[in-house]
Amino acid sequence: MIQAPLYNVKGEKTGSIDLPEALFDAPSNDTLVHQIYVAISANLRSPIAHTKGRGERSGSGKKPWKQKGTGRARVGSVRSPLWRKGGVTFGPTKERNFSKDTNRKMRQKALRIALSEKLRSEKLRIVDALSFEVKKTSSFVALLDKINARPGKVLIGFSKNERETELMSRNIKKTTNVLSENMSVYDLLNHEYLLLSKESIDLLIARSAKHESSK
Repeated sequence: MIQAPLYNVKGEKTGSIDLPEALFDAPSNDTLVHQIYVAISANLRSPIAHTKGRGERSGSGKKPWKQKGTGRARVGSVRSPLWRKGGVTFGPTKERNFSKDTNRKMRQKALRIALSEKLRSEKLRIVDALSFEVKKTSSFVALLDKINARPGKVLIGFSKNERETELMSRNIKKTTNVLSENMSVYDLLNHEYLLLSKESIDLLIARSAKHESSK
């Protein structure tokens, strides 16, 4: 077990918490983390650029003029890529597929490494519970200020019982909320600080144990 500081919702340090080494002390592997990050980014990408081929352009399908005897070059359609307003040859289309496949073991290992790096770089903040007496955005801003989690981007991992956290912090700039069970390497690397509650850490531990037992 390794230890990390523990805070309350007022931003006061109340002690320390024991964290499992398997989840928060994994050795660095930048190559693996980068591979998973790129794969997740690719899977989130959707093609926007799209050009119309000759079959998608409007226009008659009639042959403009007869094949021979006119002295002009032969042509079969006004939608030819050689003609103005014709189709585009080899242009980008919305049917492109950017997705990349990675196996579950790689994703879980990369997640453990990313969590460990947050702890090693002292960018991990842990509170006993994300439960506020005054459920206002200002209360959450005060917490972030007191635990020195600003002005960088903050990722907040919460449990289903702490959904009110999302309502309180969704209007704070550079702040993102995500269910701990859905947290990914992409989320962790896109934010400087990570804020977790004890309950959300328990969910991460249970998630890791579940994947370990299914090997």
